[in-house]
Amino acid sequence: MRERLSGSANMEGNGSYPVRDSVKELLLDECYSDFLKEGFDVKTYTAQSIHQAVIVEQLAKLAQGISQLDKELHIQVVARHENLLAQATGIESLEGVLQMMQTRIAALQSTVDRIRGKIVDPYNKIVARTAQLARLQAACDLLRRIIRILYLSKRLQGQLQGGSREITKAAQSLNELDYLSQGVDLSGIEVIENDLLFIARARLEVENQAKRLLEQGMETQNPTQVGTALQVFFNLGTLKETISSVVDGYRVSLEDNISSALDIKLLTQPIQATSRGPGRATMPTPGNTPAFRAALWTNMEKLMDQICAACGQVQHLQKVLTKKRDPVTHVCFIDEITKDNQADILYTFWNSVTEILTLKFQQATNSSTFLKQAFEGEYPKLLRLYNDLWKRLQQYSQSIQNGVTTGGNSDSPPELPAAEEDTQDLFMLKKQDYDPEKALKDSLQFYESAYLSKSLSRLFDPINLVFPPGGRNPPSNDELDSIIKTVASEFNVASVDPNLSLAVARNVAKTIQLFGVKSEQLLSTQGDASQVIGPLTEGQRRNVAVVNSLYKLNQLMLKVLSTLSSLPSAAEQTIRTALESIIVHILLKCFLLHRPLLFQTSEHIASSPAVGDIVPYSTILHFLFTRAPPDLKPPHQRAEWSIARYSQWLDDHPSEKDRLILIRGALEAYVQSVRAREGKEFAPVYPIMLQLLQKAMINVQ
Repeated sequence: MRERLSGSANMEGNGSYPVRDSVKELLLDECYSDFLKEGFDVKTYTAQSIHQAVIVEQLAKLAQGISQLDKELHIQVVARHENLLAQATGIESLEGVLQMMQTRIAALQSTVDRIRGKIVDPYNKIVARTAQLARLQAACDLLRRIIRILYLSKRLQGQLQGGSREITKAAQSLNELDYLSQGVDLSGIEVIENDLLFIARARLEVENQAKRLLEQGMETQNPTQVGTALQVFFNLGTLKETISSVVDGYRVSLEDNISSALDIKLLTQPIQATSRGPGRATMPTPGNTPAFRAALWTNMEKLMDQICAACGQVQHLQKVLTKKRDPVTHVCFIDEITKDNQADILYTFWNSVTEILTLKFQQATNSSTFLKQAFEGEYPKLLRLYNDLWKRLQQYSQSIQNGVTTGGNSDSPPELPAAEEDTQDLFMLKKQDYDPEKALKDSLQFYESAYLSKSLSRLFDPINLVFPPGGRNPPSNDELDSIIKTVASEFNVASVDPNLSLAVARNVAKTIQLFGVKSEQLLSTQGDASQVIGPLTEGQRRNVAVVNSLYKLNQLMLKVLSTLSSLPSAAEQTIRTALESIIVHILLKCFLLHRPLLFQTSEHIASSPAVGDIVPYSTILHFLFTRAPPDLKPPHQRAEWSIARYSQWLDDHPSEKDRLILIRGALEAYVQSVRAREGKEFAPVYPIMLQLLQKAMINVQ
């Protein structure tokens, strides 16, 4: 019924033939509309009909519809019989074509089967033969490896019996055995099982022998032993890892040594043991205990020895690496270490040592005020240890500059060319961007600043003591001697290092400046201080005493400088500049106080009470030379000296008597020149100068 309804609906949709009204009514009937739905289900429709209890009516209506549809289909077939016949004929033709295509497909499949038989079988044979060949090659390669392993294992046994003389050859054999074992599984091969176990044991034995040989060679600075050990590790393919392990071992050991040397608990153990008394508990005071200081500096000296030894061994190791070449490949060992653009091992090691020193010292002094006080108070002693360490490192570098030291063994292997020039030495040649000595001393920077601060305080103390608030008198000779002793003491303590001496010299310059400021405050600037017609006033006498005090300080300071042979020239120049600055400043101020003297007549100048007491006779005589005629030449013109040379002579001869003798020679030469030309009179200023000179000579006697 549903198929017939669908067919009628399709005929209606074609539009070729008109659909009768009876069919349309059938299609629109609700009774038949369910049969046109896409999801029509016979069982569901039957169940609904039974449920509605109208089965007879439904059957009758369905039978009527079927009959009506059959009639309609008959009418449609009659109307379209020509088309239906044509389609039936086309179907028969299509069946013939399909039959022909099926025959050709079968023929093609047969041809493909024949071709597959000609190709697949040879291909399978080729695959099988290729697999067979690969297995044969693998078996041959494995057999060759086994044969070579057996041979090398036997040779290795003989080499191990040769001891250290054959250790490099044994390492070569082990290296080849490692190569033979790469990329292949040798487990389960009974013929070489014992040999593989022996090879593993032999490798450990050779490595241990090489490590002992390297340690012994490093301790005795023997390049032959070190070179042999390095050759073993090179042959084993572990040279870089071994060098890194050795250097790291030295670094870790030094780090432990530094921690132990600065361990306050270890330093105070002997003190605590001796300070305990029966029946009472006593707290140790290590900062003030001589035993604590002695133990600390003993540890520091021992630590410097350990650092020097470790650096020397690492440096010796680098020297051997620089000289040593593999006899087969001629590869330099140092190139093998640094081929990955890594820094040389000595630079890396030294940089780590200085960083550890800085870190450990900071940690120790931050946690212990006793250590901080000891290092700050005795900084020059610590700096001397550092300087001695640096000198020892340089001396060692110098000793091996032209070749690797033999450590008592004059037989060097041919791979160590002693004549090869070493172009890199961290302790002899500074890098542009790295100063190893500065890196070492940077770990003491904090203590240096604290020491210099305390040093300046020690230098200022005697100055403030001799210039009390409200005081009116300059320092006495004893007080000046006390100041000079303090300065000399600071210089003597700082003589351990040129840079420290220069820093202390700057402190001394500040001390001299303070002395000058204090002295200037004592100067009398009242009106009576500038009078030149009467006897010396109290203010003038005090000014004279101030100038004499400065002169005395200058003489004593220059005497100290002359005794310090190790004082850097820059430090000495700093002191001299400070002395000249304050002396010139004070004298200029005194000179300005006595300006009226410049505008007096020569007779008034010569008779002034200020001459001799305030202004030296030689200074007045030099001034009177400027009022003399050209033929009365001053001393430097008579001697044909330049102004600079004459000034230097005056600096070298501070004695008033020496200067007066030189001036007397100039005056005597003038008298002889007048007599030589038969002159009738002398210059008006000459008698005044002669009288003043005679008076001066009497006073200096």
